[in-house]
Amino acid sequence: MNELEEAREGIKEIDMEMSRLFEKRMRLAEIVYAYKSRNGLPVYDAEQEAKVIASRTPLIEDPVIREYYSLFLKEVMSCSRAYQTRLMEGMKIAYSGVKGAFADIAARKLFPGASLIPCPDFDSAYAACERGDADVAVLPIENSNVGVVGRVMDLTFHGSLYINMISELSVTQNLLGVPSARIGDIRKVLSHPQALSQCATFISEHGLETEECTNTAVAAQQVAALGDRTLGAIASLETASLYGLEVLEKDICSSRANVTRFASFSRSMNRPDSRDESFTLMFTVRHEAGALAKALNIIGSNGFNMNSLHSRPLEGPHWHHYFFAELEGNAHSSEGEDLLRQLGTVCAKLKLVGTYKTIQLGED
Repeated sequence: MNELEEAREGIKEIDMEMSRLFEKRMRLAEIVYAYKSRNGLPVYDAEQEAKVIASRTPLIEDPVIREYYSLFLKEVMSCSRAYQTRLMEGMKIAYSGVKGAFADIAARKLFPGASLIPCPDFDSAYAACERGDADVAVLPIENSNVGVVGRVMDLTFHGSLYINMISELSVTQNLLGVPSARIGDIRKVLSHPQALSQCATFISEHGLETEECTNTAVAAQQVAALGDRTLGAIASLETASLYGLEVLEKDICSSRANVTRFASFSRSMNRPDSRDESFTLMFTVRHEAGALAKALNIIGSNGFNMNSLHSRPLEGPHWHHYFFAELEGNAHSSEGEDLLRQLGTVCAKLKLVGTYKTIQLGED
């Protein structure tokens, strides 16, 4: 072992000890939170934090390192504040859309009582969780009729968040209009592109024009605001009552089995003990004959059942793709660790993006 390896081993041991002390510190922060909650005190106490820094920094002898220790303490106390705020105010859940969107419905079912943060698009909801403005981002990843949500998959591949839960929501799309409208009045429907695709047969049969919106609930908002009898929105039943619209036709999906899968993203990876779970891998392979087959053979030879395999184009050279595969099993088991090691020998990039269980949310 050379001096670099020895140093890294020493850092690893220190990090392990620090992780135990960090958890112990956060448990004590829970007691601090309970006291503040009982006594109506704010989470942030600038005077107390200044005292902590003033009393702790002299413990470091090296004056240069002392400066960095001051920064370290500030970061640790920032984490403590964030944790206490989470306990005091409840979890913050980001989603794409406005109230009444299917992501809003899924988020409320998954995290009852949490504070919901509506975001204008997938990117901003994902970024809110990355920044720490939200604890979780709930985003759609796949629909049973129209397939994967490509933009969310791209965010998952390039971003830093992990999938820690998958939920399935049975989705019913409905034609909504202003109170005075009848179904024969509608000439154009507004909705999210996936919702329009899910209702393609109904739209074609009625000869309707289409206009894309960022979200189904946003479409309902716009129709309500415009007050035009010739405009309809394809959205949930909940949006009708929220925005004062009439339900002109229920359940207009081309398929009666219309299910959307939502992923719950967070900044740390879940490590469940049970083997009754799934995990998702994202990877690229070398641009050579048989490269993908080698990766798939490794998955099969290690006994992992693959529920799905998809590809998305990579930015840069044409016809280069990344792949994402959903496998059954425990990625953190010895078998899972062997699988990841073997895949690492044939994949140009390999990323474990989450381990999770799937739960059913029922109908919207």
